[in-house]
Amino acid sequence: MIRALRFHNYRVLRDAELPLQPFTLLIGPNGSGKSTVLHALSTIRDLALDSRSPTADLRRFFSVDSDEQKISAEVIWAESFPGIVSRVAWPSYPHLPLRHLPGDPPAELGRFLQRLRVYQLSEKAIINPVSLAPGMELREDGAYLAGVLDQMRDRSPEAFEALNAEFGTLLPEFDRILFETPGPGQRAFMLRTRRAQHAIPAVDLSQGTVLALAILTLAHLSDPPSMVCLEEPDRGIHPRLYREIQDALYRLAYPESFGLSRDPVQVLVTTHSPYLLDLHREHPEEVVIAQKNGTSATFQKLTDREDIQELLSEASLGELWYSGVLGGVPVAP
Repeated sequence: MIRALRFHNYRVLRDAELPLQPFTLLIGPNGSGKSTVLHALSTIRDLALDSRSPTADLRRFFSVDSDEQKISAEVIWAESFPGIVSRVAWPSYPHLPLRHLPGDPPAELGRFLQRLRVYQLSEKAIINPVSLAPGMELREDGAYLAGVLDQMRDRSPEAFEALNAEFGTLLPEFDRILFETPGPGQRAFMLRTRRAQHAIPAVDLSQGTVLALAILTLAHLSDPPSMVCLEEPDRGIHPRLYREIQDALYRLAYPESFGLSRDPVQVLVTTHSPYLLDLHREHPEEVVIAQKNGTSATFQKLTDREDIQELLSEASLGELWYSGVLGGVPVAP
């Protein structure tokens, strides 16, 4: 698991450290570094994928650190990889490799980075029919969902049935995920209405419905990514469904709480929603506030505030944030 991310002159993150938990909710105004964090993680993942296979020797990435680098992003690992820092740095062009300091990292570290995913889900990508192929994976924009669902039905029928049940609870107007074949070798998904038993094609479903289905599918994968970073999962989804979306993401981060035996998935979520923030009242340690100060930004764990318990006794988290008491809101330059 990643314990923290450290940045130096990385876009708006001039000198910032972002602490991470098994589940982290990152809130803040536009331009406060939330998307920059996801960009950095994508960059680090892509550099780790430069190896020819997940188990390839990564020693060619190692070197002694140098103070001459002007821009850097670092991964500070938790107890699973103690004392190791993965660093990407460059003077003015992104051509230097990912470096692991101070020595040879375990192969599991390389696999963790390579299996990290940063999702920016797009309704248009999700509803597109797919050409079937072995080993289909949900793309970071949500593409290939129909192929992933089709594969889940055939290879993990128990997971597919659990997904149907949970989605039917989330959106009770539907009771089943169905499939159609719009062309040779193609697959598209449909949803069946509970009362009339009508099959509604993906292209006719609402934005919130298809986004919720993509998030729930991620939560029910038998072999999910090592880390799931999700930008604004509340976008297009009714606030009454936020609790179920949070539970789906908790299913990834805390599998033992759901009776699952797989490894936990580290989850990082960004949001602008005070309603989604409210759901973390009982877990303020999971909340990090991004604060923009002029042209730079910093991060603060909510529990680092000495007055947080007093504040929580007076108002909801969403109200506190919206009012500006917690910071992390737009301010005049």
